[in-house]
Amino acid sequence: MNAARIRQKIAFLVLAIATLLIVIPILLTIFYIVKNGISAVTWTFITQSPRNGMKEGGIFPAIVGTIVLVIGTMLFSLPVGVLSAIYLVEYAKDNFFTRLVKLSVVNLSGIPSIIYGLFGFTLFVLLMKLGTSILAGSLTLAIMSLPVIITATKEALESVPFSFREISFSLGATKWQTIRYCVLPYAIPGILTGTVLSLSRAAGETAPILFTVAAFYLPRLPRSVFDQVMALPYHLYTISTQVPNMPMELSFATGFVLIALVFIMNLVSIILRAHYRKKKLW
Repeated sequence: MNAARIRQKIAFLVLAIATLLIVIPILLTIFYIVKNGISAVTWTFITQSPRNGMKEGGIFPAIVGTIVLVIGTMLFSLPVGVLSAIYLVEYAKDNFFTRLVKLSVVNLSGIPSIIYGLFGFTLFVLLMKLGTSILAGSLTLAIMSLPVIITATKEALESVPFSFREISFSLGATKWQTIRYCVLPYAIPGILTGTVLSLSRAAGETAPILFTVAAFYLPRLPRSVFDQVMALPYHLYTISTQVPNMPMELSFATGFVLIALVFIMNLVSIILRAHYRKKKLW
């Protein structure tokens, strides 16, 4: 066996060990949550409102609130993020300003979520007078999600071979027709990946909704976008730290439901991504 193959095997071994060091703790954490919470996940727990100081009943309002916030975040962030990426890749000239914008987008994805929460509280709750509401919370989460969606969409658009564009232009198609019919359909898998990653993060965030939308205890469903809602991340934080003598299995069960919700979102994304990848021509 020559030296090159030995180095290759050592590199593979190092990568495998690094992967296991990441995956095993995550799997153990999920196993621990499921083991301690699965017994409390019943139909009553899923479909009823909390009662008796949140020590009994269920988490249905928190589930609905989380889903509403995720949908609101997607409605605000997806169109803006995709259109921004299209402009940066297909229309904007490569100059100092556009390079600065692209660098800023990448850097924004690393800002702590508490900063987004304070920004959303100042802009949407106080200055725009939206109050602590679904609208303010969704806008805050949308701003937090934009960098990931823009970056993923930009990379997906750049991965489409330029020859697709050249052939479309040679047939007399306009710039937008080329983007619409020859670029976007093949970039959808990458766009879906970025969107689901950002929405999964939004579904599990506590700090941004703490300032803009989350309610400590609200056993009814929202009636308008200006209402507060309960949300699974904040509810989990509340019952784990603020409610005395809370049965631990209820905390683990809430965490299990949140993980299951994120898993379902990712599963749907994987199915859609696989469907669209079959249409790739290269």
